[in-house]
Amino acid sequence: MSRWVPSKKEKYGVAIYNYDARGEEELSLQIGDTVHILETYEEWYRGYRLRRKSKKGIFPACYIHLKDATVEGSGQKETVIPTELPLVQEVTTTLREWATIWRDLYVGDKREMFNCVRDMIYDLIEWRSQILSGTLPQDELTELKQKVTSKIDYGNKYLGLDLVVRDKDGNILDPELTSTVSLFRAHEAASKQIEDRIKEEKEQNIDLTRQAKFASTPAFALFVTLKNVVCKIGEDAEVLMSLYDPVESKFISESYLVKWSSSGLVKDIDQLHNLRAVFTDLGSEDLKREKISFVCQIVRVGRMELRDNNTKKLTSGLRRPFGVAVMDVTDIIMGKTDDEDKQHFIPFQPLALDDAILHKQLNISRFSPRVAGESDFLQTVINKVITAKEVNHKGQGLWVTLKLLPGDIHQIRKEFPHLVDRSTAVARKMGFPEIIMPGDIRNDIYVTLVQGDFDKGSKTTPKNVEVTMSVYDEDGKKLENVIFPGAGDEGINEYKSVIYYQVKQPRWFETIKVAIPIEDVNRSHLRFTFRHRSSQDSKDKSEKIFALSFVKLMRYDGTTLRDGEHDLIVYKAEAKRLEDFSLYLNLPSTKLELEEKGYSTTGKNSHNLGNCTISKDSFQISTLVCSTKLTQNVDLLGLLKWRSNTSLLQQNLRQLMKVDGGEVVKFLQDTLDALFNIMMENSDSDTFDTLVFDALVFIIGLIADRKFQHFNPVLETYIRKHFSATLAYTKLTKVLKNYVENAEKLTEQLLMAMKALEYIFKFIVRSRVLFIQLYENKGEADFMDSLRNLFTSFNDMMNSNSENTGMVKGAALKYIPTIVNDVKLVFDPKELSKLFTEFILKVPQGRLVKQKLDCLIDIVHSDLFAHHDCREILLPLMTEQLKSHLEKQEEPRACCQLLSDIMEVLYRKDVGPTQWHVQVVMEKLLRTINRTVISMGQDYTGSFVACMTAILRQMDDYHYTHLISTFGKIRSDVVDFLMETFIMFKNLIGKNVYPSDWIIMNMMQNKVFLRAISQYAVVLNKKFLDQANFELQLWNNYFHLAVAFLTQESLQLENFSSDKRSKIFQKYQDMRRQIGFEIRDMWYNLGPHKIKFIPEMVGPVLEMTLVPEIELRKATIPIFFDMMQCEFHFTCSFQRTTASMSCLALPCSPALLSHLTKMRVHHEFENEIITKLDHEVEGGRGDEQYKVLFQKILLEHCRKHKYLARTGEAFVTLVVRLLERLLDYRTIMHDENKENRMSCTVNVLNFYKEIDREEMYIRYLYKLCDLHRECDNYTEAAYTLLLHAKLLKWSDEPCAAHLTQREGYQATTQGQLKDQLYQDIINYFDKGKMWEEAIKLSKELVEQYENEMFDFEQLSESLRKQAQFYENIVTVIRPKPDYFAVGYYGMGFPSFLRNKMFMYRGKEYERREDFEVRLLTQFPNAEKMKTTAPPSEDTKSSSGQYIQCFTVKPILNLPAKFQNKPVAEQILSFYTANEVHEFQYSRPVRKGEKDPDNEFANMWLERTTYTTAYKLPGILRWFEVKSVYTEEISPLENALETMQLANEKISSMVQRHLADPNLPINPLSMLLNGIVDPAVMGGFANYEKAFFNDKYMLEHPEDHEKIEKLKDLIAWQIPHLAEGLRVHGEKVTEALRPFHDRMESCFKQLREKVEKQYGVRTLQAGDERRGPRPPSMVRSFTMPSSQRPLSVASVTSMSSDNPPSRPGSDGFALEPFLPKKLHTKSQDKLDRDEPERDRKERKKEKRNSKHQEGFDKELKTAEISIQPSEAVILSETISPLRPQRPKSQVLNQMAGDRRLSVSPGPPPSINSTSLHVPPPITPRNKSTFSLHAVSSPELNGMGCTDKGETPPPLPVKVCTGDYGNLLENQDLTSPSTPPPPPPHQRHIPPPLPSKTPPPPPPKTTRKQASIDSGIVQ
Repeated sequence: MSRWVPSKKEKYGVAIYNYDARGEEELSLQIGDTVHILETYEEWYRGYRLRRKSKKGIFPACYIHLKDATVEGSGQKETVIPTELPLVQEVTTTLREWATIWRDLYVGDKREMFNCVRDMIYDLIEWRSQILSGTLPQDELTELKQKVTSKIDYGNKYLGLDLVVRDKDGNILDPELTSTVSLFRAHEAASKQIEDRIKEEKEQNIDLTRQAKFASTPAFALFVTLKNVVCKIGEDAEVLMSLYDPVESKFISESYLVKWSSSGLVKDIDQLHNLRAVFTDLGSEDLKREKISFVCQIVRVGRMELRDNNTKKLTSGLRRPFGVAVMDVTDIIMGKTDDEDKQHFIPFQPLALDDAILHKQLNISRFSPRVAGESDFLQTVINKVITAKEVNHKGQGLWVTLKLLPGDIHQIRKEFPHLVDRSTAVARKMGFPEIIMPGDIRNDIYVTLVQGDFDKGSKTTPKNVEVTMSVYDEDGKKLENVIFPGAGDEGINEYKSVIYYQVKQPRWFETIKVAIPIEDVNRSHLRFTFRHRSSQDSKDKSEKIFALSFVKLMRYDGTTLRDGEHDLIVYKAEAKRLEDFSLYLNLPSTKLELEEKGYSTTGKNSHNLGNCTISKDSFQISTLVCSTKLTQNVDLLGLLKWRSNTSLLQQNLRQLMKVDGGEVVKFLQDTLDALFNIMMENSDSDTFDTLVFDALVFIIGLIADRKFQHFNPVLETYIRKHFSATLAYTKLTKVLKNYVENAEKLTEQLLMAMKALEYIFKFIVRSRVLFIQLYENKGEADFMDSLRNLFTSFNDMMNSNSENTGMVKGAALKYIPTIVNDVKLVFDPKELSKLFTEFILKVPQGRLVKQKLDCLIDIVHSDLFAHHDCREILLPLMTEQLKSHLEKQEEPRACCQLLSDIMEVLYRKDVGPTQWHVQVVMEKLLRTINRTVISMGQDYTGSFVACMTAILRQMDDYHYTHLISTFGKIRSDVVDFLMETFIMFKNLIGKNVYPSDWIIMNMMQNKVFLRAISQYAVVLNKKFLDQANFELQLWNNYFHLAVAFLTQESLQLENFSSDKRSKIFQKYQDMRRQIGFEIRDMWYNLGPHKIKFIPEMVGPVLEMTLVPEIELRKATIPIFFDMMQCEFHFTCSFQRTTASMSCLALPCSPALLSHLTKMRVHHEFENEIITKLDHEVEGGRGDEQYKVLFQKILLEHCRKHKYLARTGEAFVTLVVRLLERLLDYRTIMHDENKENRMSCTVNVLNFYKEIDREEMYIRYLYKLCDLHRECDNYTEAAYTLLLHAKLLKWSDEPCAAHLTQREGYQATTQGQLKDQLYQDIINYFDKGKMWEEAIKLSKELVEQYENEMFDFEQLSESLRKQAQFYENIVTVIRPKPDYFAVGYYGMGFPSFLRNKMFMYRGKEYERREDFEVRLLTQFPNAEKMKTTAPPSEDTKSSSGQYIQCFTVKPILNLPAKFQNKPVAEQILSFYTANEVHEFQYSRPVRKGEKDPDNEFANMWLERTTYTTAYKLPGILRWFEVKSVYTEEISPLENALETMQLANEKISSMVQRHLADPNLPINPLSMLLNGIVDPAVMGGFANYEKAFFNDKYMLEHPEDHEKIEKLKDLIAWQIPHLAEGLRVHGEKVTEALRPFHDRMESCFKQLREKVEKQYGVRTLQAGDERRGPRPPSMVRSFTMPSSQRPLSVASVTSMSSDNPPSRPGSDGFALEPFLPKKLHTKSQDKLDRDEPERDRKERKKEKRNSKHQEGFDKELKTAEISIQPSEAVILSETISPLRPQRPKSQVLNQMAGDRRLSVSPGPPPSINSTSLHVPPPITPRNKSTFSLHAVSSPELNGMGCTDKGETPPPLPVKVCTGDYGNLLENQDLTSPSTPPPPPPHQRHIPPPLPSKTPPPPPPKTTRKQASIDSGIVQ
């Protein structure tokens, strides 16, 4: 049999399916979980998830995708590390972390963030795949890595995760290998980068990587691909594309030339689909242009006229203008749009060719104005096309793609090889780029044919002039292939211009590039010949050259042809003569030269020069030389050729300063060689030294310019390889020294020299090195002296007081550090360090501070400071300077920078020993830095804290020891230092110097602080612990600091994700444990001093023990017992002293000790711990584990103590009880359910009241009051506030601080505060309609205002309010809430609910069904109990949640003043539902056999009375039941109660109708009809059968009196009915008169029968009309509750499966007279009725008349249909007067607006009387009616008012589920569990062990999961 074997290869994998464990031995997996595999068994693995290593289990192998990993360690310590690239690992970790957050965003419905995170996750997944593919080229991989890290950092910031810091390569920095300062700077840089990215993304959505590239390069290029030319040309053509500035009307670039064939394709078929060009050398100047256009010119090559027919032979090959196409590319060049795939259409505008002769205008349409004619020159054509709003292109144009690329042509070829290769045409900018690269050799001359003016001569029309340009040397030899008409075309020998037909003044503006070898330029000239071209081939052949122009490229002075326009002379001669170069080459070429030779250029006569005649014709060209080898500057040329004319040397050197920089840098090496040659060849004199020095300074200054900055390497290379002046150092040093010594006179020159100082010294040092190589150490002393003297000169200059030299001094400080690295090569570094020290010390005090510090910073960056010996000289200087400036708070930023850089160098491993140097910094600066941090504003705190952390981090144990010893024997200095440090550390920890996402920086700081605190703790123990030297404040500060450190947020690991927690723990452990153990040890070290820290240290220690780290808790909780002991011993000795006992002579007896303990022990300690515990637990600390540990540990210690056993145990119990309540309170405070929050708040405040903690008690009273106000529970809010008021007296005693915890109350005395509270309470009672309570308080206020305060104004106001309250009591209808009994059974409930019963006061008009929905919403897992019987012990002890709920009847507790008095019902009705604390619930119990004829004879009631702890309403809407009493009610007593209630109801309704004539009559009609109509009679017979017989009298002789009372009640019903019918008769409408008459006749029969059997009863005259109540009603109210219990029965205990039907309908109301109608409304109806209620009440009269009309209609039309039901409807009323109906007639509740009805068929037979059910009546509805459930408010909470109106509709529910009781299908009213998924959808793993691995789950599983889990999507 095989067995589990340790895995070898299979070590690490990822779950690719979800797997649900089927047993304890298995491990559940989710997709993406990473697992470490320990063992294998056939097709199973055993291991654990890396997220939760403690849980090991087995799982199927086929659910895992294995990955490569390396294994470290073995056995228990085995760990796996994936063998992936670090970046891939980071992406993987990031994706897992984001996925969790992503899910939470989905659950929280945060859609915008969800979508954003989704996009980022998709990007990372795709990029991760690309990296893993291994197919990317290195440059693309580097760029992709940059994108990945950028996206991760941005996403982390977006999601509020930790900042990741990286090095320049994007790798995560290891904090252990990185200096503190570097770490801080990396955090700063990363934060700024991410913030910039977020900011830019908000502003505009652009590619930031691309933008960064453009920002980092000075040059860029426009890449163009020509996709197609759609143009009807008909002949070959040339397409010339270039960039153009429409504002300046000039071309920016060369043209890109494409030759297009007449067939519509490119002429060179190899170029098909590869027509690409790049326009390079664009720079920032071009970005500043207002507009840039992309211009395309099309030149037709063929006949003169397209329309010419072929009858004659035509001239071909003529270049003719055809049209232009223009596109604005400003946005593309500015980077605003960038889509390289988008094809742009550029519309083409042809020239008008309709008129073959004139060709004067373009094709004009109604859309475009006249654009251009053939006589217009090119700029005009282009500009007009640009300004034309619409071009009538007729579909003709070019298709191109455009993309802007960063960099010069070399960078572009390297970075974009897929776009730009060697075959791509390069069209350069006409002119030099902004940055001239040293290797960029260029020799281009751009020639533009501008215009001409040619006389027509002998012709009748102007000539068709064609200009031919070629290049010849002075020997007449034509240079071949040097003319380039456009990029993309090869060089040609001659260029032919475009021909304009019969135009006298053609304007060509055609630019051609001429590229001649540099050696041929001085011998070459451009030759232009002019020829008339004819359209007829035969004529054309006879046309000869008629004129010639030329221009030489090199001028007579050796400079190149000037840039700009040249007006050339047009020479005429015979054609053959014009071919002879010797005839014209010596003639002047331009009109300017002609003028210089004295000829007039304006005369009409032609001049003959030799064999040529100067024509009147004119011809202009313009040239632009772009050459790195040719110069147009005479002065520069004179310098370069200085030997040829030394007399002009001084002038040439001076003129050099005026030469354009571009010219100088082109000849940099030649110029420098010339300068040093001049210097060396005149070494014996000083004549040229200063001039050469100034020239050198000028050139170095040029190189510093941004335009030429890339020539720095050229200069460096020159110095290193080409410079050879060995004696230059002496002359340069000499001139520089002279300048410095004469700083006041030569300020400007010296300033320039300072800026060039670095390179001057490079020349000096290189010169000296070359000299040494030749002559060894010859002249070394002189050289050293010269440098010393130079530094002395600098020092003297710095020390001078001249105001003129301020700028120079600043420059010296800025530039002198730049010479360090060079000078130290030829000068002793140590001496150089001393020279620098002297130099810095010479800086005037208080001046140039910033420059001086910057100078020191530069020195720190130099190689000098990295040298150990030099550092020993420089560091003391720097620390002194820093100390001085920091103490004066001068230039904090620069000071911080300098110190940071120093610490950075000292952290390096390659700079020699640093211990002594760290010591120097520590001694001089640590305390100063501490004080700076304390006093510094927020701006620089982070930087200074980083510096301080760096110092502390680099200090070792020796440094800490030495630090304290530096204070010497002055004890106060040590105390002050430690005090400062402790306070500073605590402040830094508290205010979070760094953002919370700088986790690495924060943890580094914590690690350093922890070590420092530990080191300083040693000092405390050594120096400040003994009695003589004890420093209380110092120790106190230490403890507070240590606790603050321990409890800081960044160390609370349990708040972090598991990944983050494990990373921190792996690197830093749990620092809380270390500091906690240290605090414990320090506490125990205190010995007798401990008492000084009680109770102050109770709070901090409590904070520490609450940290959820179990070992820390176990170690620190005993400190509390130690504190108790300390206080006990201290108190005891204190008490003895006061009792004049000598501890030595009279030791305390145990009894006395016990007495003293009771008096004093733990008092302060207890107060403090209670106060702090409340604060801490509310703040989120503490848990169940803490409570258990606290109790266990402290009880163990207390029980071992002789004297603390009892009191200590009591204290621990007290704290544990408080902790229980506080934990419940905290847990529930985050609950959405405010009722639970109220319960917990009351629990806590009651506890504080119990232990007499008034301050805390009041605090929680206000929390409770606020909760009530949020829920609009104004009555409860008033009662809550009243508890605070009761703590106050009506006196002038001052108000203690804790009594006025609310800002709203401004009171100095208790009386004032009580007055203000009463005003608020009365206001709340008024809002809650509790006017009786408001009147009580108002009376109390009136007494004070009238007799104590004499504030008659307030008195009158209070009396007015009282009057209003009295009026409200009588006139305003107040709804009576139902009361519900709720039991919470099972251990699943919180402790404050568990196995307890509560009485709940319902909301206005709230039905029990809705109340239950509310309950079950709070506890969705709870199960509703189906019986009202008390639960079993099993139920109570089970782990589940069971809720029992039923309606109860409040027992009236009438105030004594109303008893036995005729009081209005409006007054008394208040007490039926208020100020109650006893509640009854009754259920029927049958004794004996059932009597089929009379079911009431043996129907008993079991009545349970519940008593609550407090009256309702109170400070809560519910209170716990404190006692339960059950009794049984006999059938006779039941009958008595039923009849009594019936009489009361009739009397009450009659009373209301007498009092308010406007009441609707419908309810009275229903009530009377239900009693007098024989249809529902039969109750009398039941009573007579049951009780009025001899048998019953014999069996129950004791009931004789009760039977008589029942007869009396039956008899008394007649006069009440009579009065009711009288009132009804007065108010009845004619339409209802027949209905009333029927009732009269029925009543007559009833009256005769009753009066005959039971006698006549008569109401006193006018009782019903005059008095508020009949005698019987008064009597009924004054009966004790024991004699008049409420008749309420329930069958819930038998069957509660059916949905309850209406408010409070848990039981059968024994209501004898009326059938019940279940009052239902549809959701829509509810929604409509709610806002209309007030409006309807205002229209009561109108509505009443409508009701009457509706009632008439209903009488005629109503039909009652049968609705059978097997279930008992809980709202069915049962009484002897109306027994339970057969099932066939039971009402069934339907949903919505469907009416409830009974069968119209034969009704049941009761006493053989045929019964008729009255039609349904609903007083509130105008068109439809229903049987209205009339119920007494005294019935079992069946809460419909009997005022004649139905109550207002229910409040609108949040969801339809809240109306579960209204659903048609009764099954839907109970929550149901969704059925389990079918087998094929379940995820079934394989059996274990199995040789066949489980199949992967079906693909549908994931989709199905949401359905299977019961989630409704």
